[in-house]
Amino acid sequence: MLLGKIKTNALAISLIKGFDKAEGGGIDLISHIITRHLKIPCAVLMGANLANEVAEGHFCETTIGCRETKYAKTLRDLFQSENFRVVVVQDSDAVEICGALKNVVAMGAGFVDGLGLGDNTKAAVIRLGLMEMIRFVEIMYPGGKLTTFFESCGIADLITTCYGGRNRRCAEAFVKTGKTLAEVEAELLKGQKLQGPLTAEEVNYMLKNKNLEEKFPLFTAVHEICTGQIKPQCLIARIRAHPEHSYVYIS
Repeated sequence: MLLGKIKTNALAISLIKGFDKAEGGGIDLISHIITRHLKIPCAVLMGANLANEVAEGHFCETTIGCRETKYAKTLRDLFQSENFRVVVVQDSDAVEICGALKNVVAMGAGFVDGLGLGDNTKAAVIRLGLMEMIRFVEIMYPGGKLTTFFESCGIADLITTCYGGRNRRCAEAFVKTGKTLAEVEAELLKGQKLQGPLTAEEVNYMLKNKNLEEKFPLFTAVHEICTGQIKPQCLIARIRAHPEHSYVYIS
């Protein structure tokens, strides 16, 4: 009934942060699923937008990814307000992927906080996480723009989530209390869902099927910690030989 009422010139926009598993070892972007089922274009909105701060009216930015440039100004004007500033880019897939992957990195940052390893280590985890996010898009969804990672959906959302988000908070409590992630989720989130472990599982599903786990040691380690395969204390050992540390950027 609902599908018959959607106008052919309608436009959807997704704020959902996560993936779905696709048949054959891949992942499916939520915006792609919406487009297939509703048969209309679907833009995405992702950014450094912690919900309680947005609700309180604090100034923040966001990114809208929209392939169809003819909708860009309309979308910006619909969502933009004095304290909610919008930048629209065409790189829709990368915008959406950033919104999902940052939760995996935030779990790693939370493990570091729980282990008491300090800001230098946490900064390294955030940087390596950003590089894995960029590499993931390059390999899995080629054609993305590096500049997208410097929008609110990229580095800004990553930093915000790694310092103030629910995934970081729950990962820290998981280490400090020894409780399961499910127990921590129930106690701390009061009905909200913990996104990082599920996204890490979906990403690992794709990496494992493509034999790419070693190229993404942070994503892989976070998944293995969340599923009890390794202890949180193993995180640093896993990223100590990160591929990023083998490069020499001297011409």
